[in-house]
Amino acid sequence: MLKSGDAVGIVAPSRVIKPNQIERAEQIFSRWGLDVRKGSCLFESYGYFSGTDRQRLDDLQHFIHDPSIRAIFCARGGYGVTRIIDQLDLGPLTENPKWFIGFSDITALHLALANIGIVSVHGLMPVQFDYFDADKSIESLRKLLFEGKGQIDALGSALNRAGCARAPIIGGNLSLIADSLGTASEIDAQDKILFLEEIDEYLYKIDRMLTQLKRAGKFETLKGLVIGDFSQMKDTQIPFGQSLEEIMVDKVKEYNYPLGFGFPIGHEIPNYSIPLMSEVDFEVKGHMSQLAFAL
Repeated sequence: MLKSGDAVGIVAPSRVIKPNQIERAEQIFSRWGLDVRKGSCLFESYGYFSGTDRQRLDDLQHFIHDPSIRAIFCARGGYGVTRIIDQLDLGPLTENPKWFIGFSDITALHLALANIGIVSVHGLMPVQFDYFDADKSIESLRKLLFEGKGQIDALGSALNRAGCARAPIIGGNLSLIADSLGTASEIDAQDKILFLEEIDEYLYKIDRMLTQLKRAGKFETLKGLVIGDFSQMKDTQIPFGQSLEEIMVDKVKEYNYPLGFGFPIGHEIPNYSIPLMSEVDFEVKGHMSQLAFAL
């Protein structure tokens, strides 16, 4: 767990970011008593990216090697982590583990960390701290980092599949998970609870990515399936013919593990934090679903 006085880093391994976009996050980290250190290329610009691939890689690597850094906050998502992930040396973390916090494009980093057994945090990034009504999401992150516990409730869905499971949770952004197949950081979902979220995609592309995961055997040995926010879904001129929930149910209809929709985790507010690769309790009932953990 973090404690007051700990040093933490802020890096931008993906899209370009401006100083004013993380001011509130810096203020809150200071109120938490954290010693905030910024990556050397945090506010660089190289087209879409916050610096060249080498600059972004070096920033991450510097904080990984620095034993005084207890957590690394990724400033924002977008795109860029997969361009550098294969060159990143995660070896020092096996001796000196530290929190990594982020979501969306940062899913690529979470998957690489999961493959070496490192717990990381799918949670709010500094760029979202000044979003309207973000206070509950910020508190969820603080409670996980400083107290190691949390509970997330979701409203029931007619297509939920009831059941209970206790297992490590893994996952994140669907596009990045599908993108991991056939790579060194391919998702290992065996005997785990899988979490999925996505933004701004066509329903047919959602179906295609889920089909690819099914073809790769990623749904066969799950202990449960948690569905977070699927924001701003789009349809084509010729309608796909199934809702997001119907697409999900169709992909896992032959399995009997619990399936829960509507968890407030992803690209919307609230965006509650979960500890990837840590055991969680997952319960799905007709009227509600719940994720709970205590590290």
